[in-house]
Amino acid sequence: MQLRDYQIEFLDRLYQAIRNGATKIACVAPTGSGKTVLMAQIAQHIVQGNCRVLILVHLDVLVGQTYDKLQQFGLAAKCGFIKAGWPEEREAPVQIASIQTMSKRQWWRSWPADVVIYDEAHQTLFAKVGQTVRYETHPQAIILAFTATPYRLSKHEGLGDHLDTLIAAPTPAELQRLGMLAPMRYFGLPVADQVDLAGVRTIAGDYAESDLKNACDRPALIQRIVEEWQRLTPGKRTIAFCVDIPHAEHVAAAFQQAGVPAAVVSGEMPVADRQRLYESLGQGELLVLTSCNVISIGFDRPEVEVGLLLRPTQSLALHHQQIGRVMRIAPGKTSGTILDQAGNLLRLGFPEDLDAYTLTRGETASGASIIPKRQCPQCNCICHAALPRCPACGVEFPNLATAVINEADLVEVLSQYEREASPAIRQQIHHYRQLRQRGYQQRQDPTWAALQFRQTFGVLPKRSWSKGAIFGHTPTQRDYETYLTHLNQLAIAQGKHYSWVHQEFLDEFGADASHWIAAQMQTRVRPALAAAQRSGYGPTSYPVLR
Repeated sequence: MQLRDYQIEFLDRLYQAIRNGATKIACVAPTGSGKTVLMAQIAQHIVQGNCRVLILVHLDVLVGQTYDKLQQFGLAAKCGFIKAGWPEEREAPVQIASIQTMSKRQWWRSWPADVVIYDEAHQTLFAKVGQTVRYETHPQAIILAFTATPYRLSKHEGLGDHLDTLIAAPTPAELQRLGMLAPMRYFGLPVADQVDLAGVRTIAGDYAESDLKNACDRPALIQRIVEEWQRLTPGKRTIAFCVDIPHAEHVAAAFQQAGVPAAVVSGEMPVADRQRLYESLGQGELLVLTSCNVISIGFDRPEVEVGLLLRPTQSLALHHQQIGRVMRIAPGKTSGTILDQAGNLLRLGFPEDLDAYTLTRGETASGASIIPKRQCPQCNCICHAALPRCPACGVEFPNLATAVINEADLVEVLSQYEREASPAIRQQIHHYRQLRQRGYQQRQDPTWAALQFRQTFGVLPKRSWSKGAIFGHTPTQRDYETYLTHLNQLAIAQGKHYSWVHQEFLDEFGADASHWIAAQMQTRVRPALAAAQRSGYGPTSYPVLR
């Protein structure tokens, strides 16, 4: 397998650290950077050096995913497993071990591992078995602790309490610039309508599930997220992060009632059943898959375009894991969208705002050292809470009263990274907007402008740069009608899915036009495309996007 340039650089820095004497190393590789690929390449190098490696994972599905990558590096015949239902080959130089099964078997205690790789180390390193390996059975082994999110809910213990060196892959923002992660759009509650969690207890560092259920598992809120999905992201493959299984069932039922194919996935399901649901979502047979914690880690369907944040959390790791499920790139996918009903963006910020990774210890283990956020009531920019005024629009921040739960429309929110664009980025934005104007004048598909931009700059433009490029920032009803006719004609001629029309319309006119286009989708767009498909035109399978 051909590694990317930054993956080669990561390995060079890692091996240099080992040559310099480092033996307990945190390896941070965010979503989309190829964490499992890096682990597999390291395992191949270890085996080629006639050494042995023990790989610890904490979810059943990660055993299969890890083995799949190892096979791509020619290690299929070199693997044994410490996992029920998988073949036990004690002489194999690579052992893939479930920490749950390890607690029930003992032979691995004397297995001579030269290197121990912890997958999802913010979990496995702190499990009882993980600590046993680190300090009792393999204290002399080189420890490589891999994670996409080096934060923990614990305020008393972090990765830095057990490791001494950190090697990191590029941050999410850097990966987006490299085209390795999709551009993102975020929608959250207006600043005056945030969920009031004052009465929700905190247990073991996060909100108490029983209290959250009372706050979030309410018919009115569930109906609102269905309506917002239909308004902002109809027809797009979606995953929803819920409080518990009954909440996930209620959300799926509400989507089904609205005529949207939806299902629930839970940890109680056999792995094969879960995989069938994931495949159905990837193929578009399902449009919405709801869960409680099952698809936060180990879920790998990059085709997913929308994430629904329906469970408030204090966990920065969980927050980044959930958003990361939507940030992956896939053929035909040009962006991801987050609909945040839980207030997590305001509480924990955006992955794109992360400047660098550090080894956290003690009181910084949860990521609490990250500066608190606040949301501008005028432009919805989310920025540092300590600022007296918004860095984007300059409005002075008021002293806001305690917010209450409200059923307001979601609004687009922007990260500080998005607001603090460099002159070079502003030049790119100007160039792209000119391309959109020229493309429309030539009756081109809007994709033409994005592809022309990529040929020049090597990456796709952000969707947020499109707003008002063709019709300006004060469009009329006639502009709406004109552009919808243009998009409808293109969709029929090119066999595009109705969600493409909806997305391209909102790209130009923004969320202010979402109610208007939602009504047109039902009365004009979907019937016209369905009629075209019956006549032999249009998409033959979901979805035909850009």
